[in-house]
Amino acid sequence: MNFLIGAFKPACNISITFSDGKSRKQVPMKKENGKTIMVSLFQSKESIAGKVSIEPLQGKKIEHLGVKVELLGQIEMYFDRGNFYDFTSLVRELDVPGDIYERKTYPFEFSTVEMPYETYNGANLRLRYVLKVTVSRNYGGSIVEYQDFMMEVGIEDCLHIEFEYNKSKYHLKDVIIGKIYFLLVRIKIKNMDLEIRRRESTGSGANTHVETETLAKFELMDGAPVRGESIPIRLFLSPYELTPTYRNINNKFSVKYYLNLVLVDEEDRRYFKQQEIAIYRQQDS
Repeated sequence: MNFLIGAFKPACNISITFSDGKSRKQVPMKKENGKTIMVSLFQSKESIAGKVSIEPLQGKKIEHLGVKVELLGQIEMYFDRGNFYDFTSLVRELDVPGDIYERKTYPFEFSTVEMPYETYNGANLRLRYVLKVTVSRNYGGSIVEYQDFMMEVGIEDCLHIEFEYNKSKYHLKDVIIGKIYFLLVRIKIKNMDLEIRRRESTGSGANTHVETETLAKFELMDGAPVRGESIPIRLFLSPYELTPTYRNINNKFSVKYYLNLVLVDEEDRRYFKQQEIAIYRQQDS
């Protein structure tokens, strides 16, 4: 009796995209097979957000025990190939057990991720960062997809800036008055923007879901600052659709606001400094 043995095709296609993938700097990275691909470049304490799309093959449905995305920082020694030491491991549960009949998209976010080491590919080991999506199944094996990205070391010894604001709690129609001080500048800054961001968190533990929305963005500076320079800030909150800050309401959700400073250097690398502010209705003060 003759048997025809062929490779099993996965029951679905999984794609992972970053929210700012079109604007974020791309850098070359060599894969194990020797091919070079372009991947997104991040820095420590940035938020990593995007979408996972799962599309069953035509005529098929996916019965699953849950869908999750993991952010992993891994070290692999080539003499022990296939075994990874995870020094960073974060997880977001995307879906509960069920069936997928058509293309389904899940947003995800890992906020201000601590990535202590720079990506490295050497002769005897590699250090990498990867997003791993797992569709767990009872039979046929789980379906797994990976998306590599690169991390570059921070700039603690190259740029030191400080926020200074008149207070940390503001009512909805208030004005934020302050300054930004440049204490150390060893990189060539091209421009600087200030953003108001709202971060909404729902759920708890591994099931926490976070959505971040940029409510306002405007340019503070065009050109390179010098050491000792300060830039004044006068930001009126009334034009924006703000709500009060909500902190862990009935253990179900939170809403927080942040001022986010974004600096871009001449190589289009982006640097961030973030500070939380509290918003309240005037009669609550």
